[in-house]
Amino acid sequence: MADTRKSKNDEAYVCVGMITAPHGVRGAVRVKSYTVDPDNLVGYGPLFDAKGRVKYKLSPVGHVRDQLIAKIEGVDDRDAAERLRGTKLHVPRAALPDTVEEDEFYLADLVGLKAFHIDGSVFGTVRGVADFGAGDVIEVALEEAKNKVVVLPFTKEVVPEVILSERKMVVNPPEGLLQDEDGPGNRNRRPNKPRKDSQADRDSDAVAADAVGAETATGSGKEA
Repeated sequence: MADTRKSKNDEAYVCVGMITAPHGVRGAVRVKSYTVDPDNLVGYGPLFDAKGRVKYKLSPVGHVRDQLIAKIEGVDDRDAAERLRGTKLHVPRAALPDTVEEDEFYLADLVGLKAFHIDGSVFGTVRGVADFGAGDVIEVALEEAKNKVVVLPFTKEVVPEVILSERKMVVNPPEGLLQDEDGPGNRNRRPNKPRKDSQADRDSDAVAADAVGAETATGSGKEA
């Protein structure tokens, strides 16, 4: 699920990685990057906590499996590195590159959009974006059903239009989506024609639902 936070000065921050464990005894840490290329993580400059108050300056020193090994300024021993385990790393939304193609968006930018049926009636509000392995999906809190959230494939067929300037999108839910609690809207669906993901998305909050990071899907969004 995409995670876009705002600091006290209303600047949005997008999760691009997470410290998973200390590495060695000299303060190095292992970092799971949500960027397409793990090394891109340090290219955004200093990283921050979700509120933009704590700054982390990373220097890459190596790799282990699919994770980056880095030193953090001011962290000089294993105990200090251990205290950072689980820390999510963010960048200001403004630091992410602009999308290149017209039909390309950062998934993090989709959160909060108002969703309208193709007939113009209000459908709900986008609460999250995720990729469970079958393509990007959006989670929408229904307007007329309190506490009910449905899942829609983020495809051109189901989400034919996204208008970020108006903070809205148009949706065409699959037939039968809302007929019962166990209907297709409550299960992951494999999109027929996935919208293309931009590299910025995969590099940003391209987080899995649990990691809550920034993701970018084209066809509608992109990660960092």
